[in-house]
Amino acid sequence: MQEIVPGVFKIGKRIYTKSLIREQTGSGENIIKDGVEFRNWDPFHSKLASAIIKGLKPNLHESDVVLYLGAASGTTISHISDILTKGFVFGVEFASRVFRDLYLVAEKRPNLAIILEDANHPERYSRFLSSVDFLYQDIAQKNQVDIFIKNAEFFLKENGFSILCVKSRSIDVVKKPKKVFSHVRSELEKYFAIVDFRTLEPFQKDHAIFLVKR
Repeated sequence: MQEIVPGVFKIGKRIYTKSLIREQTGSGENIIKDGVEFRNWDPFHSKLASAIIKGLKPNLHESDVVLYLGAASGTTISHISDILTKGFVFGVEFASRVFRDLYLVAEKRPNLAIILEDANHPERYSRFLSSVDFLYQDIAQKNQVDIFIKNAEFFLKENGFSILCVKSRSIDVVKKPKKVFSHVRSELEKYFAIVDFRTLEPFQKDHAIFLVKR
């Protein structure tokens, strides 16, 4: 088993995180037991997993404090929780339906707190956290770049790293994804240094990830 980035391990073509807690989700995910449990991180269900498989080095470390926008039902954030063995992650989700699933994930994880709120309004949850080392966003809205920039200005430490997952069809259903990604890059470059960029095919169609530094 090879550690390809901090907290992420590879066996063959699959990647894994070392489970922070003993999983009893019944989700059917592949688990390897080698004294501890290693959970398969499925690139078809996690954009971050697909980017790591394609070579992204996310600059996410075990002691980081992370703000995750668009935590959904908790798949990716649970693996980030695994990585943050000495850190903490705050998850923000607006949809009450998936928030119930997210709650079931969070209640078992001591380094994960969740907030039912709209990421368009960081001032509404600013009382729950201060500055963070890392910002991660996966929100399929037309103004997803504006949301990302606004939250970075509120919470991200100077020189902190961030990941923006971009769903091109959510921004413009007509434009080709390549043009959408190019426009996103030009907007991000006004505020951040672009560290890496990966499209996510064949795992995620019309999606890309930007790794940036403030």
